Amino acid sequence: MMLAARAQAQQPPVPEPAPEPPVAPSAAAGDVTTLGEVRAIKPDEDVPLDLYRFKSPVQAENNRFSRSWREPPSPEQVGMSGGYVMMGIVYGIVKTAQGINKITGAPDQIQSAIARPPPQLTEQQQLRALQFCDPQQGCVAPPQK
Repeated sequence: MMLAARAQAQQPPVPEPAPEPPVAPSAAAGDVTTLGEVRAIKPDEDVPLDLYRFKSPVQAENNRFSRSWREPPSPEQVGMSGGYVMMGIVYGIVKTAQGINKITGAPDQIQSAIARPPPQLTEQQQLRALQFCDPQQGCVAPPQK
């Protein structure tokens, strides 16, 4: 019974009609351009073949996948990090710490720097700075209020 079902399923495909050859342009047009002789030149034996000589002019922008992509470590990096087991343990600990920080709302371990505003001098400090300021050194007097 299984063989009969298989035999029915394995029928040969119906051959498709052969495509028609392309129609040549009419000779009445008279504007037919032909190419000259083309010769293949053997590459120089002194110059090694560089397959990566021509770079693609198209540069793909970063997208959602490339931002989170990390190259896998090389065997040398794995060996220097203590092996795959140790790398897995460290990765698990880091992800656990990130999850705990997210749950508790604690700040991240690494935070970006925040610039503070420049210090403001009092009027007395500005006057004292003017006394010691030498205009030849490029010192500019603070604006008067």
